[in-house]
Amino acid sequence: MKQLRILAIFISLTAITINLNASEPTTDGISIPRPLESYQDKNMASVSEKLAHRIKTEPFNLVATLIFLLAIIHTFVSSKFRKIAHDLEHHHENKIKQKKDDKNAKKVKYVNEHEVEKEVSFGAEIMHFLGEIEVVFGLWVLALIGAIFFYYDWHAAMDYIAHKVNFTEPMFVVVIMALASTRPILKLSEQSLEFISKLGGGSAAAWWFSILTIGPILGSFITEPGAMTISAMLLANHFYKRKPTLKFAYATIGLLFVNISVGGTLTHFAAPPVLMVASKWNWDMTFMLTNYGWKAIIGIIVSNIIYFIIFRKEFAKLEPTPHWDVNTAVSIKWEERPDPIPAGVTIVHVLFLVWTVFTAHYPPFFIGGFLFFLGFAQATIHHQNRVDLKPPLLVGFFLAGLVIHGGLQAWWIAPILGSLAELPLMLGATILTAFNDNAAITYLSSLVPDFSDALKYAVVAGAVTGGGLTVIANAPNPAGQSILGKFFEYGVSPAKLALGALIPTIVLGFAFMLF
Repeated sequence: MKQLRILAIFISLTAITINLNASEPTTDGISIPRPLESYQDKNMASVSEKLAHRIKTEPFNLVATLIFLLAIIHTFVSSKFRKIAHDLEHHHENKIKQKKDDKNAKKVKYVNEHEVEKEVSFGAEIMHFLGEIEVVFGLWVLALIGAIFFYYDWHAAMDYIAHKVNFTEPMFVVVIMALASTRPILKLSEQSLEFISKLGGGSAAAWWFSILTIGPILGSFITEPGAMTISAMLLANHFYKRKPTLKFAYATIGLLFVNISVGGTLTHFAAPPVLMVASKWNWDMTFMLTNYGWKAIIGIIVSNIIYFIIFRKEFAKLEPTPHWDVNTAVSIKWEERPDPIPAGVTIVHVLFLVWTVFTAHYPPFFIGGFLFFLGFAQATIHHQNRVDLKPPLLVGFFLAGLVIHGGLQAWWIAPILGSLAELPLMLGATILTAFNDNAAITYLSSLVPDFSDALKYAVVAGAVTGGGLTVIANAPNPAGQSILGKFFEYGVSPAKLALGALIPTIVLGFAFMLF
């Protein structure tokens, strides 16, 4: 399993390297994706007629979308693969135990077990790999490259990935997620939220409400991926470790995803779907705060109150959080040690975080800053926890695969968005967001000519509203799923996640429509 994950990370980094260092395109007039204006179908009034014409003109369109659909279906059945892996592991362990019992009965001498590698089930490891949501879209990129090669040639596939796909967002998420999960940043966030939670008595309910309210709003300033990482890790420590019921657990992660998706709308630089259109449509911080931000805050608070009322009796059933006394504890995990962190170390971490946010659109700067940070972390290692790059890299791999697939879906998304009136457009954007990254939805809407101000508002409102329905709906969601997935048997179920996010999605939809 470890080797397979390393392979997935290697493929992700290879794709990023190609994008940064590839030479000029070598294709002879082939453009993937095909420019929308080249279809010359503006005179076609019917959306179905346009789509049929585009499939006939470019059959590859349908193939690319079918591969994307299969990848989405794969995410919904990933828990089934993990269940099969668990069963295969159990069967394999029983089989090995039986073999050992038989050999012991025959008095066969064994080699000391620490001198040999543990025998594993190949089938179980393959099923584990297929069940990892973070690698799904990357796996289906292989099928997509095969399709491009079949319809065009190898150079067309290289040109598309190297020159047409922007990997800045996946790289940024890797860096911001690694920084936001460091011990000094988490301790600072925890201390800040602890002060707020004490206003509610410092109870589990107070922590839950504080994290799900303040954390998402922070996304407007430290970016949504940073806010997701911090909020998810604090929820893991102060809520999920206390073993809530499965229904409460799914409601909370659904609420978190929706709140994070809309929590970045107070500014014009923190939420990916807003970033895609803010410059082109001349939206600044004042515009975002007056048109989206205050409505998002109201929606977040109302959603939290609704879920608080629904699950208020379950807070009392949560297991107590262990409190370590350094004088009496027999053993304390290194990651949970109570040692204070010097203010200077924390300040330097905050400065690295600010630098990363400030240079979010310029990979050489934020990646270079991250390399300096790794050196600083090593120099202050006694105040740090281990910098675990595996979760951020897997999330980056997930997003890299997603943007590769998403870049080939404009042929059908743009006509649908361009054909809708204000309310249907908002609802349509909310639904489409569940099956494609919401930043892709707003980017494609920016390509639609003659969008009125009302339609611009509607499509962005719909995109951020639907950002919590699935793991792929919003760029920070894979980070949250990576952190919290271990608290769900066989991982987070896409169907149950959608149900958990449904009520806050409806609340935020009404907030953006009615106010």
